[in-house]
Amino acid sequence: MQTIFVQFKCAPGEAYDVADVVVRTVEETSEIHSTSGQYDLIAKFYLPPAADIGHFVISRLQTIEGVTDTFTLVAFKAFS
Repeated sequence: MQTIFVQFKCAPGEAYDVADVVVRTVEETSEIHSTSGQYDLIAKFYLPPAADIGHFVISRLQTIEGVTDTFTLVAFKAFS
């Protein structure tokens, strides 16, 4: 599995609607949180090992109504 975190900037007043769409329609979603700062949301996704991260973000996330920008982080190792 590939783990990525994606931060979302949303149109004013759209963050909760965007979060709802992500949770309902993107099966790779692990969790999503509203945040303060430059971005409105941050979500964690688990992708199959061979998945194209760029294609996933561009075609599945940036096309959601209300999303104005994204910032993607690729995670290497989880510590517990």
